[in-house]
Formats: sequence, C-alpha cells, structure tokens
Amino acid sequence: MGKIMKHINIEQINEDLKDKSPTEIITWALSVAKNPVVTTNFRPYEVAILHACTQVDAELKVIWCDTGYNTPQTYKHANELIHSLGLNVHLYVPQQTTAHRDSIMGIPQIEDPQHKIFTEQVKLEPFTRAMQEHKPDVWFTNLRNGQTAFRDSINVVSLSKDGILKVSPFYNYTDAQLDAYLEGNELPNEFKYFDPTKVLENRECGLHS
Repeated sequence: MGKIMKHINIEQINEDLKDKSPTEIITWALSVAKNPVVTTNFRPYEVAILHACTQVDAELKVIWCDTGYNTPQTYKHANELIHSLGLNVHLYVPQQTTAHRDSIMGIPQIEDPQHKIFTEQVKLEPFTRAMQEHKPDVWFTNLRNGQTAFRDSINVVSLSKDGILKVSPFYNYTDAQLDAYLEGNELPNEFKYFDPTKVLENRECGLHS
C-alpha cells in the first residue's frame, strides 16, 4: 500500500509547496497519484477539504468511516454535503452495531481497559478495512498545525506508517482562514460533533500517529 512513495524526497516537496494554495497542492498531489482518496468524518471544517478536492477531481473517492456515534447535526450535515458536492462516498462502519456495543461496554473512559477495544471496533478496524480495500497511494486529510503534538511535527506532505503519501492542503490554515474560505465559497459548517474515542480535543485519534 503506497510502498513506492517511501522513495520520494518529502523535505524537498514541502519546500516546493510551502507557498502554494490548497488547490495547487491538491493539483500537484493528483498529478503523482495513481489511486488517491480523501478521508472524512464530517467534523467541523471538513467541508473545506471535501470542497477543495472535488473542485479539482469530482470523482475522487471519499472514504467515510462512521463510528455510529455522530450527532444528529453531523449526520444531517454529512447528508447535505454528500448531495450538494456530489461526493463519491465509500461508507465504512463498525462490524458491531452501536446498540450491541452499548449493551456490553457503552462508551468506556480513557482509563478503562475496554477503551482500547472500543477504539479498535469503532474507528481503527473500519479505517484499516477501507485502506486495505482501496489501497491508496495518496491520502488527502484535513490535518492542521496546532491541533495535536503529533500534527505539529508533520507538514503539508508526510508519509503514513504504511508508506502512503499523506497530503494536508490546509495544514497551515488557521480557523479564521478556514472561516474565510467557507464564507467565500458559501459552504456550511457544523460544530456539534462528537468523537467517542478522543474525549479531549487535543488527543490524537489513532489514525494518524
């Protein structure tokens, strides 16, 4: 999965892209990709990368790993964007239903030994399954500088642990800049979002570290 990308010069690419716009970054990444994807959970500001990517490639595969614990507002937001942007969505959900899991463990606290099992079931397994099925070489994400310690350590372009070229076109954007992007493109946002695996906003989700 993306093994060929391990031989490219990430530092040079980031130097070349440091003054480029999100659209220019996406266009470059698609020019070197054979099987690109963009992942989303429809959290706040995700609309920016979905819009920017699909403006360049309307058929780009959008992988949505739904934990089953999203808020009603997030599901309505997702439905609106899927239709308004014409997203080519590939949906992945846990192998257990939310009702089944709730009856056995609920949503464990971070210190609970079952939290690791919970995270594996609702997030890691569906994501791993999606990546194994699609085998992307380029992976667009909406990671940004300042979100977590790990994300501060990467850049616009980085390599995943599986050798996939991970591209974050809005990496250096602040919330204010993203707000301006959304306003300029008349895009909706939704802040009533819940990630049952993170609890704390600055805690890494497990997919990127």
